[in-house]
Amino acid sequence: MVDLLRGIRVLSFNHFLMGPVGVQFLADLGADVIAVEPPDGAFQRKWGGADKRVDGQSMLLLTGNRNKRSIALDLKNPEAVAIAKRLIATSDVITENFRPGVLDKLGLGYEDAKKINPQIIYAAASGYGPDGPYVNRPGQDLLIQALSGLAMITGNREQGPRAVGVSAVDHHGAALFAAGILAALVRKARTGQGCRVDVSLLSAALDLQMESFTCYLNGQRPDDVRQPGPVAGWYYGAPYGIYATRDGHIAISLGSLDVLSEALGLPADQRIPDKEAYRRRDEASAAIAANVGKRTTAECIGLFEARGIWHAAVNDYADVVADPQIVHNRNFQVVTGATGAPITLVSHPVRYDGELPEVRLPPQKLGAQTEEILKELGYDARQLKGLYETGAVGAAASHH
Repeated sequence: MVDLLRGIRVLSFNHFLMGPVGVQFLADLGADVIAVEPPDGAFQRKWGGADKRVDGQSMLLLTGNRNKRSIALDLKNPEAVAIAKRLIATSDVITENFRPGVLDKLGLGYEDAKKINPQIIYAAASGYGPDGPYVNRPGQDLLIQALSGLAMITGNREQGPRAVGVSAVDHHGAALFAAGILAALVRKARTGQGCRVDVSLLSAALDLQMESFTCYLNGQRPDDVRQPGPVAGWYYGAPYGIYATRDGHIAISLGSLDVLSEALGLPADQRIPDKEAYRRRDEASAAIAANVGKRTTAECIGLFEARGIWHAAVNDYADVVADPQIVHNRNFQVVTGATGAPITLVSHPVRYDGELPEVRLPPQKLGAQTEEILKELGYDARQLKGLYETGAVGAAASHH
């Protein structure tokens, strides 16, 4: 069992994607994550991709909410705020991704939390940062892809900007969120000092493009940062890119144009020397594309393997799920969900001493641990009954 964070309690006021996925990383490592949701459920219970649900559970809920306990609190109710403050007193970390200032208005922001628990780590995820001219703008992955230049460099010169096919900024931001919290926990263990950690989608999007921006900002700047033809990025030379074959697509990575031209049997007038792979990439990639397009993917793989050319067939999702290395790595796991139906989850991405963290709790029903958590705080049966009656707390349906 992977329990590197055993004994660490994280109080999570997170919703949507970046916050829940980042905190899920900590939950996988053994942290006791208490997810606070309103009595009607957080956003992730109400929306999910492709209009798909498993026993009423949305895909967004299943994506970022394993290994967490659920408590339902109506934070508009003073009694619920009092419960939240008692939870702060027992926690090592508070995480939230409301718009900046929302928890401050409830008396649960960083300054208030420090008065309750001076060593608290307060981690806030936002769209644009805790302050600045965009602080009140809605922060969402697609909007950030557009604003940060990511959609532009993912697009090509023929068709213009294009969004990445997943919420890449949310997922990268989640990893940075978890990393920032872990760094603060290390300092707290060493000095006893708390910390405020701020991660924004906008900064995560720029960090995701670190290589591209470093290249852009230093030396002569290009006129266009969209992908040129099959080449996979504005700052790459040929052949680096994705090429259509007769029956699919193949990626050709970094390598020698001379070797590739020889493998494909390109005529002499179409061969571009290695030293001109960047300057004449349009010519080189066009010649490669025309040749590869006449061959099957299997034929290309045979040619490239024989000459040590780095390559990979472009898989669709069915191919990915069946890939032998992915199966070996256990990157996908089927577990019994909270409703009893089987669900398939993407595994935690890191191994520890050769071991993958297990799914101790599938994403839980709303408020499933409300009563359990309140009893841990010292509430008795009479007090619990009163909290249910006033609507300060909610619980799993069986408790209503």
